[in-house]
Amino acid sequence: MNAIADPRSTRQLQAERLDGEQALREAQALRYRVFSGEFDARLQGAELGLDMDDFDIHCRHIGVRDLMTGELVATTRLLDHLTARRLGRFYSEEEFALHGLAELDAPVLEIGRTCVDPAYRNGATIAVLWSELAEVLNQGGYRYLMGCASIPMRDGGIQARAIMHRLREAHLSTELLHAEPRMPLPELELADNVTAQLPPLLKAYMRLGAKICGEPCWDPDFQVADVFILLKREELCPRYARHFKAAV
Repeated sequence: MNAIADPRSTRQLQAERLDGEQALREAQALRYRVFSGEFDARLQGAELGLDMDDFDIHCRHIGVRDLMTGELVATTRLLDHLTARRLGRFYSEEEFALHGLAELDAPVLEIGRTCVDPAYRNGATIAVLWSELAEVLNQGGYRYLMGCASIPMRDGGIQARAIMHRLREAHLSTELLHAEPRMPLPELELADNVTAQLPPLLKAYMRLGAKICGEPCWDPDFQVADVFILLKREELCPRYARHFKAAV
């Protein structure tokens, strides 16, 4: 397990593998609070105060816990290529046609349903979560990390369009994999001077060296635009590679 003290508070944060039904319920409850509260998402399991789907029982789940309160404050789930092959698809393939995926010919790990309690959205929490993810990547020998990062669409898509304009200039690559959205965003005219901040998770992926692999997909249940990202392990940004304990 990886632990860190948040220098701005008395918090003691520790990463853990969320094994067992009780731990999974904690992760699903945190996801429900974040996704329903921030996106007004339509979630399976909402009547129980949970975000749950058919992939959960096939995934590994990791998280970050505040040892002072005992509360789970961040979580993500991981689906590897072998399990996805057995299931017939990755979760991302519900939103994207992933052209070139079969040709990657290397171990792949999909990350999804990542969320952090709003009160814990800082570098310390992400560092702990990334460190635990690094352990999983290294133990499994995965060469690629892929998944989706979300941009809110409550403004009708203005933020998503502005962010995509920024991402296309510096972070777009379809050389290895082209993610074709099954439900593209509706057309929207946008002035050239409109700007928007990247959501924290998407910004974190870009800092690590991830690339976006195409245009975003509209997810009406979550009311977000999902951007597909691909991170090649040997292309990790050296400044942040320490979180992954990987040679670059």
